[in-house]
Amino acid sequence: QVQFVESGGGLVQAGESLRLSCAASGRIFSNYVMGWFRQAPGKEREFVAAIRWGYPTTFYADSVKGRFTISRDIAKNTVYLQMNSLKPEDTAIYYCAAGSRYSGWSTDYDYWGQGTQVTVSS
Repeated sequence: QVQFVESGGGLVQAGESLRLSCAASGRIFSNYVMGWFRQAPGKEREFVAAIRWGYPTTFYADSVKGRFTISRDIAKNTVYLQMNSLKPEDTAIYYCAAGSRYSGWSTDYDYWGQGTQVTVSS
């Protein structure tokens, strides 16, 4: 069983940056994929970014490509999401998750954190 604690959310102005962290307790196997998803009020949860834990290939949603960077620190058992040039439409609760499929589908992820709020004002 893997559990996550996200942190780093907050209120920022458009154009500013935030770095989200997701600290895992329990073993993350090398074949796991770590993902970030977000959910805005009244909207479905959507994929943001993913990274393979054992070999750090990454992919991103088109809406964040070039602005967000996902990374992981194996020694710290932590995955990060660096968010630059934030826009009001990035406002959402951000969740980290782990699964065994390199995918942007939330149904492919088995373990989820509790989420952290990101609010971007215009």
